[in-house]
Amino acid sequence: MSERLLPPGEASKRLGIHYVTLKRWIYSGKIRAVRTPTGRWMIPESEVERILGGKEGVEGVRAIIYARVSSSDQKGDLERQIAHLAQYCSAKGYKVVDVLSDVSSGLKTNRRGLLKLFNYVVNKQVDVVVVTYKDRLTRFGFEYLEYFFRQYGVRIEVAYGKEPRDAYQELVEDLLAVVTSFAGKLYGMRTHRKKKLVQGFKRLLEEVEKDG
Repeated sequence: MSERLLPPGEASKRLGIHYVTLKRWIYSGKIRAVRTPTGRWMIPESEVERILGGKEGVEGVRAIIYARVSSSDQKGDLERQIAHLAQYCSAKGYKVVDVLSDVSSGLKTNRRGLLKLFNYVVNKQVDVVVVTYKDRLTRFGFEYLEYFFRQYGVRIEVAYGKEPRDAYQELVEDLLAVVTSFAGKLYGMRTHRKKKLVQGFKRLLEEVEKDG
């Protein structure tokens, strides 16, 4: 689950300080902050509560960063995910024990990075798994993974919440993969009906995209 990130104005108000003072605290490291993909600073609510309560924070929490893209031509996005998550963990005071990544569809369950993550979880070598968006971990069944991890005392934190619109193409590809798989099971992999169903679904997606 994702922690609420406060905009600087709200954080300043709750702390009873000027915005300029808050920025000085961010740059000096007195308060941890998260930089979003758009370059805006956001303050974890736990940081505000830590300062107000005079607490020490969460040093010692073991974190694993998990990032994923669907194809090799998205390596730049993979690197950006990892950089954002590393900064996020630093802002939260987490100790990063490993950085795992996959270049694969979110529908595949035998991803090397994902399987290694499972090993960390079942061996209780991690406290929190950090991802940018839910679909980076899995396209479907996120709640099942969340429940499974929780049985080992591990929580999942989604750093940026809602998936961005530019992830549309990957979603389309995953939907086509699901429809193709089910059509093959219904009609056989090489039948005319299977081909007709998949082509019809492709046309439907094109119409939906065209209509905006």
